Amino acid sequence: MHRPTSRPGLLRRTSAAVALALATAFPAQQALAQPAPKISDGVVKMGLLLDMSSLYEDVAGNGTVTAVKMAIEDFGGKVLGMPIEVLVADHQNKPDLSAAKAREWFDTMKVDMIGDVAASATALSAVEVARQKNKVIIMSGPGTSRLTNENCTPVSVHYTWDTYALAAVTGRGVVKTGGDSWFFLTVDYAFGHSLEKDASDIIKADGGKVLGSVRFPLNTQDFSSYMLQAQASKAKVIGLATAGGDTINAIKSANEFGITKNQKLAGLLVFVNDVHALGLEVTKGMQLTEGFYWDMNDETRKFSKRFFEKMKKMPNMLQVGSYSSTLHYLNAVKATGTDDTEAVMKWMKSNPINDVFVKNGRIREDGRMMRDMYLFEVKQPAESKYPWDYYKLKATIPAEQAFMPVSKSVCPLLKK
Repeated sequence: MHRPTSRPGLLRRTSAAVALALATAFPAQQALAQPAPKISDGVVKMGLLLDMSSLYEDVAGNGTVTAVKMAIEDFGGKVLGMPIEVLVADHQNKPDLSAAKAREWFDTMKVDMIGDVAASATALSAVEVARQKNKVIIMSGPGTSRLTNENCTPVSVHYTWDTYALAAVTGRGVVKTGGDSWFFLTVDYAFGHSLEKDASDIIKADGGKVLGSVRFPLNTQDFSSYMLQAQASKAKVIGLATAGGDTINAIKSANEFGITKNQKLAGLLVFVNDVHALGLEVTKGMQLTEGFYWDMNDETRKFSKRFFEKMKKMPNMLQVGSYSSTLHYLNAVKATGTDDTEAVMKWMKSNPINDVFVKNGRIREDGRMMRDMYLFEVKQPAESKYPWDYYKLKATIPAEQAFMPVSKSVCPLLKK
């Protein structure tokens, strides 16, 4: 004789089965709604291609490495629970070495993004490798406007500055104050060529004249013959299409020859490091273009003092640009849940940038990060009240006026 099955027991067993089914189904539904992060090799790997031993080491070099590590620290040290790794290499200002290292990193080291690439020729070679490998490259250090013009790619971002902006801000500013005849001292590689061309075009468009130019090799120590040619030109302005150690040596030479008594120097690319190295007595009155100055407000001062504690010098725009671009890249990886190039690039171009370096910045389709630029004048020695107090702000130039307009670009990624 069999007892009838208890209905309460049946209900309990049925409820338990339903609960088990729901418990197993719910995580699956969650997984569908929120896909697991897709980080290749379980690590976000960034490579910094830098000049670590030559004339650009002071303006980028270890300072850029420090700024990037500060960004990773401020981000939290991990992204989506995955570690963040940074590789550093010295490209020695050699384009072939830059390309070879970029290829090695992408092919064998599984690097997801290359950053900085401080120098134009080395950047152009690395960009071509990134394009071939479909990998992200974000450049804070190089200047040539070719990077977002004829050499633009879907995977590259030119973040901090470029030669067009220097020409538009400094060149135009000097012409407006009477410096309407120019002679250029130009470093003989891609950066110098671009800077001289961009500045010449703007000077002429604004009614000025270019009386001539002379080119010199990268990392020149003796500028005497070049300065004599500039002096003989009788130009009101000697435009320095130079950077780093070359700029310092050129300015020293101009002062030794007494050229600055009758002709004005226009340092088209001068960093706070250069002013510090030369001193205010040598650099006073120079106008220059920057994307960042440490003493602009409380936020910049707070960041810069942290940097100073580590480097014993104030940061420049290249270094803080690398800090900012690292944060923007990591935010893109976090938001998209992947280090996939297409997804990350789409997010970075679709979202504004707001941090210590830039407010309401945006990345244009050609890879140009659009942001305001600043025209500064170097203070007179008597105006400087404390260490590194070197600049006074003359003008803030809106992004659309500072950078190459879409109408002038030949980049096929831009819709005109």
